[in-house]
Amino acid sequence: MNNYFSIGKLVSVFGLQGEFVLKHSLGKRASLQGVEAIFLEERKNSFIPYFVQKASVKDHEHTFVKLEGIDTKEAARKLVQTPVYLGEADFKSQAASSAPLAMLGFTVHDKELGELGVIEEVMEMPMQVLVKIMYKETEVLLPLNEQSLVKVDKKAQIVHVDLPEGLMDIYL
Repeated sequence: MNNYFSIGKLVSVFGLQGEFVLKHSLGKRASLQGVEAIFLEERKNSFIPYFVQKASVKDHEHTFVKLEGIDTKEAARKLVQTPVYLGEADFKSQAASSAPLAMLGFTVHDKELGELGVIEEVMEMPMQVLVKIMYKETEVLLPLNEQSLVKVDKKAQIVHVDLPEGLMDIYL
């Protein structure tokens, strides 16, 4: 997933001209100003660029988006539930620094085990955030909550954690 950051998905069609409602986790009201293209993952690991014709804020986690070449409700319907990605530069300019999604690319460092891996995906759950890393060539999901998260060093891009004893053993 080099240089593509998952920000959400197209959740519904809006209007008759093929506009979408994009549900995102950028952590702030996002009008996608300055973003030329978003990338849709129509098939696993294939990121197809779609040029943004116009976009406007709906609320804190939804944005109305009109994409070039999608001009009917029927054409738009085919892309509903498609994951949406941004290129790295656009992602950095759009994500709120306080959003959990902003931790993508940060290194996870455990108090006992040391460096574990780089955050490849962030999943927001009701009571905690789960981050996906690769540890010893194994996909690992780590909970970030009040008990496990020590601090986030934004400058050094390191997430310091104190994981529950035995958690990493489950994966190995």
